[in-house]
Amino acid sequence: MKVGDGHEITKKMTEEDLNKFVEISGDDNPLHLDEAFAKRTIFKGRVVHGLIPFSLVSQGLTRMMGPGNIWLSQTVKFTFPVRIGDTITVKLKVRDIDNRGVHFIETKGFNQSGKLVFEGEAQSKLLPIKKE
Repeated sequence: MKVGDGHEITKKMTEEDLNKFVEISGDDNPLHLDEAFAKRTIFKGRVVHGLIPFSLVSQGLTRMMGPGNIWLSQTVKFTFPVRIGDTITVKLKVRDIDNRGVHFIETKGFNQSGKLVFEGEAQSKLLPIKKE
C-alpha cells in the first residue's frame, strides 16, 4: 500500500440489512422501524441506521489492506440520511502512512445520486503474520 491507493465497495441497503442490525445491536429506534413515527421527523420517513452503510468501511479496509488488517480508530460524520433501497458506494483512499506502518485512510460514503452520506478517517495497520 502507498499514499493515493484506494478501494471502493457498493451495496444496496435493504430491509433485511436493517432488521439484522436491529437484532444484533438492539437499536429499535422507531425512526428506523416505524414509518408513521418517522414521517413526523425532519427526515419525513424511515432512515437506515448510519452504522449500516458505514460498516462497509470494515469490509473495504480488509479488502484493501489484506488479511491481518486491524482497524485502530475512526472518525465519522454522518452528513445525509440513507433510506432502504439506496445504493451506497464507499470510497477509501490512503492519505498518509506513518513510520509505524499506520495507514491514515479517508473514508467517504455516497448514495446513488452522488450525495455524501458520511465522511471520516480511519487508522489501520496490517499486522505481521508469522509463516507456518
